[in-house]
Amino acid sequence: MSNISKEILKNYVNEQKFRNPNEVLAAMKEMFKNVLQEALEAEMDTQLGYDKYDVTKKQTTNSINGYSKRTIKSELGAVELNIPRDRNSEYEPKIIPKYKRNVTGIEDKVMALYAAGMTTRDISEQVKNLYDVDLSSEMVSNITNRILPVVAEWQNRPLEKTYSFVFMDAIHYKVREDKHIVVKAAYVVLGVNMDGQKEVLGIWIGANESSKFWLSVLNDLKNRGVCNVLVFCVDGLNGFKDAIGAVYPFAKIQRCIIHQLRSSMKYIPYKDKKAFAKDLKAVYGAVNEDAALENLMDAKEKWESKYPNAIKSWEDNWDNLVTFFMFPDYIRKIMYTTNAIESLNSQFRKITKTKLIFPSDDSLMKMLYLATQRISRKWTRSYENWDMVVNQLNILFSEILNKGA
Repeated sequence: MSNISKEILKNYVNEQKFRNPNEVLAAMKEMFKNVLQEALEAEMDTQLGYDKYDVTKKQTTNSINGYSKRTIKSELGAVELNIPRDRNSEYEPKIIPKYKRNVTGIEDKVMALYAAGMTTRDISEQVKNLYDVDLSSEMVSNITNRILPVVAEWQNRPLEKTYSFVFMDAIHYKVREDKHIVVKAAYVVLGVNMDGQKEVLGIWIGANESSKFWLSVLNDLKNRGVCNVLVFCVDGLNGFKDAIGAVYPFAKIQRCIIHQLRSSMKYIPYKDKKAFAKDLKAVYGAVNEDAALENLMDAKEKWESKYPNAIKSWEDNWDNLVTFFMFPDYIRKIMYTTNAIESLNSQFRKITKTKLIFPSDDSLMKMLYLATQRISRKWTRSYENWDMVVNQLNILFSEILNKGA
């Protein structure tokens, strides 16, 4: 049940009003039965080649023909299932083979292996080795598709009213679309709430990264209840500033210093990189904005004649590069780079590295969602010195925070 959102589980527990462990066990047994039943339905859909509720894709004379009851033993006790039958009697269950009366958590294993980044083919082999059950790659895909309604609920869940910091970045994947392979962007938004807890606010699959799509993402956050964002931390994509200003006009924007360094260093030949980087460090490492500007002018006087574009990029983006100077050091460390979300995307890459091409947007979304659930379980602590951080934010953004109180 690790893939069910905490909110769904919480609501379920509140509805059941459990009084003792036996009642909890009985509920788990019922959940297990429902998951296994759904897996059998998915298997039949694969056998027939179409969903029983979508006959428009039917390309066979065969069809579902009722059910037969079977009682199996599980770790949670005996479970009665309705085994689907087809009209031509061609279907033989593979998840629960014909004479099998004892099962273990195959569904959970399939989901866990998929979340770890294994391909459907590798999962098929693992299930065969562990349970001596033949599952095709298509069947594995159908089983994991059962998580899609949970993904949709998570993606549309209400969010908190205010987030202190929001990090935005995109990670790119190859996806098959209309018999072509295209590069798509997974737009990832990571928020830090007013308690200092990190949370992935959503993942959107769209065309290659653009400010127009980011605008739609921001509108979605607004529609899901996010009224205030105090500071946005972003990379150097053109149009970020306008998109953010259109939806959250009072938010501060911090352009990632590391991205800015990379952008300007591409103009510098190897022989001058070390010296140039040292002069830039004096800019972003200054004690305040006035000192930073003075150091930038010194760097400009020294380097502009040789590398005008490198200096110009700092001047053009200055307003969004120096936002962090208005905060003390313990807040600057949180916001002056997008390391928080780049670390998340790095973990996504490790999990998805075996998938060179995703067969669909849904396939990519499933894996990123399951990976998110797995990764976020480790986010149990708030940022260091958070009491001091939130006190500063409450003072600096008092007008915004009090306006919508």
